Amino acid sequence: MTKSNPNVVVIGGGTGMPVLLRGLKRYPLDLSAIVTVADDGGSSGRLRTEMAMPAPGDIRNVIAALSDVEPMLIELFQHRFQNGNGLSGHSMGNLLLAAMTSVTGDFYNGIKEISRVLNVKGKIFPIANQNMELHAEMEDGQIIVGESNIPLANKKIKRVFLKPEPVLPLPDAITAVSEADLIVIAPGSLYTSTLPNLIVPQIGDALKRAKGKIVYVCNVMTQYGETTDYTAADHVQAITRHVGDGCIHSIVVHNKPIKSDVRAVYAEENAQPVEYDLARLVNMGLEIIEADIIDHNKTMLRHDTDKIAKLLYSLL
Repeated sequence: MTKSNPNVVVIGGGTGMPVLLRGLKRYPLDLSAIVTVADDGGSSGRLRTEMAMPAPGDIRNVIAALSDVEPMLIELFQHRFQNGNGLSGHSMGNLLLAAMTSVTGDFYNGIKEISRVLNVKGKIFPIANQNMELHAEMEDGQIIVGESNIPLANKKIKRVFLKPEPVLPLPDAITAVSEADLIVIAPGSLYTSTLPNLIVPQIGDALKRAKGKIVYVCNVMTQYGETTDYTAADHVQAITRHVGDGCIHSIVVHNKPIKSDVRAVYAEENAQPVEYDLARLVNMGLEIIEADIIDHNKTMLRHDTDKIAKLLYSLL
């Protein structure tokens, strides 16, 4: 009997998730991606409002990362129209997802069909099959509605939640979490990309019951309006405050200094390197995995696709 490939689930959204997936798809894994659909800016937000469908943007980037087709086809899929009255700002992939949702009558079915056409390695699950909106309660009690408005308020965030309630996750996504050998919480905007997936109640419960190891790949830089002055332990604490203890077993932190010219670019955006406070992380009972995980060839700080995939694969 042949041993089947290990099951790996990556949860997230935003820019960090495709980076992880592009690397992991090269390994002998059964890969699943659980992706946020709470964004409301740009093309994604317009389609969401006009067609009452979940936001396609993060899903589109994950499809592009996991697909195995001619580069030209991905370029087409990721193309963003610059002009044209109704088209300006829309990306081709978002329009395809919207069209496929209409054709199949269902967002998730639409994703499955496009994944087939674009030869996607692995399974892609939207966190929910319905249109939903992210809300944030600030420390001062103010409620901000909409993913894109939350960082703009530039206040300390107390918690985020989804409306309408209850948000029902896809049963397949829950199954994927419970069957996973390794669950990776991808780096990304903590409150607007990462947490929207984890606060769906059944997902949180599935994580706490998961038999697989749960690894959080911590952000390398803080984000203005979301995680100003946050340390690595603050990131973890925000997640456990929303989901409960025991939903993260290990944390991956970047342990090399960040070049001063790169820091300067980020300083203009009021972002600085995330300090990893070892003692607090140890006190939280976490396994700490330190590594050089960024791509030093890029001016913007990005996790290095190959390094991080290799490291995650070694945990299996």
